[in-house]
Amino acid sequence: MGVTPLHSHSVVSRRNPVAQRHTLAVVIDAPEQLRLMELELPAPGPDEIVVDIEWSGISTGTERLLWSGRMPSFPGMGYPLVPGYESVGRVAQAAPDTGFAVGDRVFVPGARCFGEVHGLFGGAASRLVVPAARAVRCAASLGEQAVLLALAATARHALGPPSNAPPDLIVGHGVLGRLLARLSLLRGGAPPLVWESNPARRDGAQGYEVVDPAADPRSDYRAIYDVSGDASLLDGLIGRLAPGGEIVLAGFYSEPLSFRFAPAFMREARLRVAAEWREPDLADVRLLVDSGVLSLGGLITHRVEATRAADAYRTAFDDPACLKMVLDWRACS
Repeated sequence: MGVTPLHSHSVVSRRNPVAQRHTLAVVIDAPEQLRLMELELPAPGPDEIVVDIEWSGISTGTERLLWSGRMPSFPGMGYPLVPGYESVGRVAQAAPDTGFAVGDRVFVPGARCFGEVHGLFGGAASRLVVPAARAVRCAASLGEQAVLLALAATARHALGPPSNAPPDLIVGHGVLGRLLARLSLLRGGAPPLVWESNPARRDGAQGYEVVDPAADPRSDYRAIYDVSGDASLLDGLIGRLAPGGEIVLAGFYSEPLSFRFAPAFMREARLRVAAEWREPDLADVRLLVDSGVLSLGGLITHRVEATRAADAYRTAFDDPACLKMVLDWRACS
């Protein structure tokens, strides 16, 4: 399979020509079985670039499902796999027609360059070979914060066009909920209220209020955006809608969603599912970030060297104080 175990005392050297065709990657062999492995890489094609990854983020939504084995059927799903879709690094090799130059800092939303090891989503590795069209040039000044571009684009996609009702209630104050609130405020509407049941996550609001759901008596919300991923909340959220109100499902749900028909019928409730971000969403948030209008600050709370990936994943999934965990790959050189 082009897979060799990596001993704990060894790393892949990016400066060693022999190592140019190898990468150090996070591999989930099976649910709750994770290790670092040295994997072979293919030679880049004329429309591909090679990227030395500096940082990658750990998703507490989709990657938690991959880790736990609860990910629903998904194209490309299977073990062993390399997770991750929030990677940032420097271009190490690029053909002239790709539009990139060696040294450019780029955001990479994953890769499929690991042979028989599945790339779902394939970004948690020290070096990647990716189509140039998949990489997005980003400002060097962003540093590790550039890993958040995927979540910012996800929030932008959930909002949709300005004709959509903006959220007056957001359920969940993780990174996605915070970015959704920030983007909503940029559209000039009234500040949304945010529900968060975990007291450790109620701080960090910027221009909006965060409350315990039990302390909110309102039941006339026009637009509720749920980023919790909790399928059990749907009936309760429908009960909080104003007539003709909308619930936007912006999380990722591993369990089937169902609801009682009568309350939804009486409110003539509408449901909208927000899928993954598209290229225009990423372009929009990149412009907002580069211009200083949208801040990505205060969202990365934990940083760990990539050689300690197993500990990092457990912290990201088990520590409620961890909003965003970032793996630092720069020592793997």
